[in-house]
Amino acid sequence: MSLSPEQITEYRAFAERLADAAAAAIAPYFRIPLAVSDKGGRLFDPVTEADRAAERAMRHLIRQHYPQHGILGEEEEALASRNGLTWVLDPIDGTRAFITGLPLWGTLIALNDGQRPLLGVMNQPFTGERYLGTPQGAWCNDRPLKTRACPELSQARLMCTTPDMFDTPARREAFESVAQEAQLLRFGGDCYAYCMLASGFVDAIVEASLQPYDVQALMPIVEGAGGVMTTWDGGDAQHGGAIIACGDPALHAQLVARLRHAA
Repeated sequence: MSLSPEQITEYRAFAERLADAAAAAIAPYFRIPLAVSDKGGRLFDPVTEADRAAERAMRHLIRQHYPQHGILGEEEEALASRNGLTWVLDPIDGTRAFITGLPLWGTLIALNDGQRPLLGVMNQPFTGERYLGTPQGAWCNDRPLKTRACPELSQARLMCTTPDMFDTPARREAFESVAQEAQLLRFGGDCYAYCMLASGFVDAIVEASLQPYDVQALMPIVEGAGGVMTTWDGGDAQHGGAIIACGDPALHAQLVARLRHAA
């Protein structure tokens, strides 16, 4: 469905209310001794009461104000939409950073219109940074964001949360072949790295094994700042999987050509 500029403005304000509610729920838990559970799976997948409390707070507001809207969140069961609009929530993207006291985490909030995410928020309450993307652009605390020009891999600053996320030998080898040619490689960052890309400090992010709630809020931020975010074969990123984000479309085209065989 198509949303009017007035609707985008309305839902942007509501997304910021969700971010505030999540921040209030998370605040008592950061940098204190905290019980951590492992969801299981191929990699250690931690979850804390902070994750659960933040998602509960956001779900409560959505059900209260927009009961027709769907909800897709990391910590609870999906709620189907009755009008085509779905909120996609990751209460703490970067829980590994959270439990180690690092501020490289954030709350991710997206609004999907049934076709793609039109609105995205990454809120980092500890540093006081709120990144927001809409069809009209991207901002950090109302400051416009712009990716930087970097058409060559040899000049690119490349990031990836962890090399352990590459779930096949072909993907690991493809990533390593790209990383060897980059000017700089840094691991860590989770959602924060994508916001640094939108801010012009990072040029490319190459990752895999991502979920829809890991990426949907970040797409409007990256794209609103002038970047490109797709799957490794150039397809729609909103469903997760193996993802490339680039600040420069020319660099993105190069990386798709290099990585699509392992998609």
